[in-house]
Amino acid sequence: MSDLLKTPLFDFHLEHGGRMVPFAGYEMPVQYAGILQEHLAVRKHAGLFDVSHMGEARVLGPQALEMLNHVATNDVSCVLDGGAVYSPLCNEEGGVVDDVIIYRHSAINLMVVLNASNKDKDVAWLKRFAKDFDCEVIDESNQWAQLALQGPRAFAILEDAGFHSDIESLKRFRFSELEAHSVNAGEGPLIVSRTGYTGEDGVELYCRPESAMPLARHLLKAGKAHGLELAGLGCRDSLRLEAGYPLYGHEIDDTISPLEAGLGWTVKLSKDSDFVGRGMLEAQKSNGTERKLVHFIVEDRRIARQGSPVFSGDREVGIVVSGTQSPVLDKPIGSALILAGTNVDGLEADVRNKRLKLSVAKPPLNK
Repeated sequence: MSDLLKTPLFDFHLEHGGRMVPFAGYEMPVQYAGILQEHLAVRKHAGLFDVSHMGEARVLGPQALEMLNHVATNDVSCVLDGGAVYSPLCNEEGGVVDDVIIYRHSAINLMVVLNASNKDKDVAWLKRFAKDFDCEVIDESNQWAQLALQGPRAFAILEDAGFHSDIESLKRFRFSELEAHSVNAGEGPLIVSRTGYTGEDGVELYCRPESAMPLARHLLKAGKAHGLELAGLGCRDSLRLEAGYPLYGHEIDDTISPLEAGLGWTVKLSKDSDFVGRGMLEAQKSNGTERKLVHFIVEDRRIARQGSPVFSGDREVGIVVSGTQSPVLDKPIGSALILAGTNVDGLEADVRNKRLKLSVAKPPLNK
């Protein structure tokens, strides 16, 4: 794994027994104590994740907001300073280039958080459209580290770590800007955002790479009394799938539209500005999509993994796009992309020539 990149917390992971695996060009911890233990800790107490492999792009200039509203399907113009919005970026055919979070510092200064496997592609995509607007796109991925503190005890941990009480009053998709030294966690800017990818309450924290280690140590120490566990990529995936959140390359990709993926709430056809992919998405909204995403619980001990065909009777109607074990349900769960007109009663996945019954359910699956 010598050619793989390392996050600023690489030594921290080794120190705490992280089992390292290749992911999106990085050496990342898939687990520490174990996926089951870490998953349940996030659901019951709290978990601390290193997500510094994610990318960040800065968009600056008089038309920064207008440009992002042109490439995003959601309405970026509705976001106030100190706010954030989740949105797909679509191509002209309506497929998803990536799903991102856009942070607004001001109308002329916004930060876009990109999925790790897509960040180079995404920066090029943003720069392509920025040429038509009075703004510039700067790849700041090497200037930021990112940690996620997730779970019911997240804000109690932040309080014990010296974060001011205003942090807990942040509403979802709002953020606060601090200085890292104010919480004894290194130097430089510190962004605390009430966002996450687990289905639990919590925050995502952005700091300079050199501050990642002191911040992680500080939070881990403060979290000890609250049942905080270090958490790896393994439980990050099972948590997001229980919650019903999409993962690029699974529920969404450049051939799957947000409307097919159950993300219609992120497609604002009513916004004033035109946006990339609008024509195709308007047609899908009017005429219906050919496919739809469903989430399911497997009535068997075996997991239906990505790529398993899905049947309704003798007819093949789709494909599994994600599958894993739910630690909360103690059952396999997953998602599948199927033909839109399919009756979801009686669906089955073919796993090694054996049919597994799928019970379609609405996320979150752990509730």
